[in-house]
Amino acid sequence: MPALPDRRSENIAKVACTVAGAIWGLYWIPVRALHDAGIQGLWATAVFYFVPFVLMLPIGLLRWRQIISAGWMMQGIAIIGGLCLVLYSTAFLYTDVIHATLLYYLTPIWSALLARAWLKELITRDRTLAIILGTAGLLIILNLDQGLPLPRNPGDWMALVSGLIWALFANVMRRSESSYNTVDVLFSWFFWGTIIAVALGLLQILDRPDPPSAQQIITVLPWLIPVVLFLIIPGFYAITWGVPLLNPGTVGVLFMTEISVGAISAALLTNEPFGTREVLGVILITAAGLTEVVVPVLATLFPGRHTRRERNR
Repeated sequence: MPALPDRRSENIAKVACTVAGAIWGLYWIPVRALHDAGIQGLWATAVFYFVPFVLMLPIGLLRWRQIISAGWMMQGIAIIGGLCLVLYSTAFLYTDVIHATLLYYLTPIWSALLARAWLKELITRDRTLAIILGTAGLLIILNLDQGLPLPRNPGDWMALVSGLIWALFANVMRRSESSYNTVDVLFSWFFWGTIIAVALGLLQILDRPDPPSAQQIITVLPWLIPVVLFLIIPGFYAITWGVPLLNPGTVGVLFMTEISVGAISAALLTNEPFGTREVLGVILITAAGLTEVVVPVLATLFPGRHTRRERNR
């Protein structure tokens, strides 16, 4: 297990993951735009990963020896992450943004429990409060008063399963990724995301859209390349660097900023609902993320009884 990071690096990692989560709140927009452009189903996800892979290919070629020498453990991490994000991004095409996002964000619970069982990391009082706040917000938006919020369609199930896979991904990275170069992991992540999306697209499990033509791909590049350069690659880099420095349960809570951004952007750009229930849920989920960011800062300013708790993060 890697050595615990210093407090400054840990706090920077928390900010990086919080910002990356907010960027992911806009993740559904380019995926659906690809779908609307005629690149449908899993092929939209495949193109979404293929473009950053190609843009990073020169770096991958320069570092191919280091990537190969890292072995299959690093590739295994990238495969798990690729499968998670393929399922999650594709979920937006088969269900609404709110349900896809929120079912995925049961992941703080899975991550914290797995980290406790596997990595022996404590579930602190701060983290417990954050999970309670985040889960309460999630259940409010999912209309718990109308019954147990079970998945309703293939998109819901993909979002839920991707959250479970992300919990495994975060724990594996926490355990072993500190010995790997962040750029190498990122390049491998995009590579395996492309391979997995293409493989699932060829299986035609959900529907049977045709693979995109070269002309369709060329048509979307003028807007997709800037999105990849300024949002996708930086956001994924922040995740790849920051996740190994934090408790997996903390990572899941910090990423809940995606729910707020996703809900608001969906309300502005689609006909999906965003009323009092959604506002209350977003407030609780945002408070959950702030709990994980603000409390450590207070502990830095007022050390003492927080010291032992901070060491367990």
